[in-house]
Amino acid sequence: MTYCVGLRLDRGLVFMSDTRTNAGVDNVASCRKMFSWADDDSVVTLLTAGNLATTQAVVSLIDERLKSPGDRSPSILGQPSMFAVARMVGDLLKQEIARAGSGQMSADAGTFAATLILGGQVRGSAPRLFLIYPEGNFIEAGDDMPWFQSGETKYGRPILVRAFDPAMNFEAAAKLLMVSYDSTIKANLSVGLPLDLQIYETDSLQTGRTLRIEADDPQYRAISDGWSDALRSAFDALPQVRL
Repeated sequence: MTYCVGLRLDRGLVFMSDTRTNAGVDNVASCRKMFSWADDDSVVTLLTAGNLATTQAVVSLIDERLKSPGDRSPSILGQPSMFAVARMVGDLLKQEIARAGSGQMSADAGTFAATLILGGQVRGSAPRLFLIYPEGNFIEAGDDMPWFQSGETKYGRPILVRAFDPAMNFEAAAKLLMVSYDSTIKANLSVGLPLDLQIYETDSLQTGRTLRIEADDPQYRAISDGWSDALRSAFDALPQVRL
């Protein structure tokens, strides 16, 4: 399991993913789940959650197409819109799940499933953010739902629902995500540090600043401890219950 988040802000996009992968409590490792590609006219970032073999295969297929694009295997860069990129990546995901499942008739249909968060910008249009399902179809972030989560979402969702504001700056968005991840990590062992953070500024058409947050990162530790203290103070300040 993992936890990935993509935010659509007024000033750009913010992505965060954890790096934990596990096949049981005695087989825990770290693996990158954030990937980016860019050229002069477009930038694309992908967050992966679900079956690791499936997501790695999709990323490898994207890389191979970038090396030798053709009419039958077009690259995700150079597309006319992010919608076209999302459709292409969705098709790759659907095909890879079907390929992995062939010959595995007794396997659960969800064994090879994965969910992707895709964001970026094509020159001449606004940044866009998509959530791609295992079936290959997808939805797009909008004003009513300006952020997406995938993986282990429930523990980190409340802080996003309560505190997210599309007008917030990148620093506030990074702090919000750190709190969301801290809540998730404390509640679920399948999500863990280090975390990968990426910030994309509208019309920059560059990958943007990428930061790896380790367990001993002083900013993360200060936010984690401060959030715990703030919650205790808020709890103590609530009216007493009379019994």
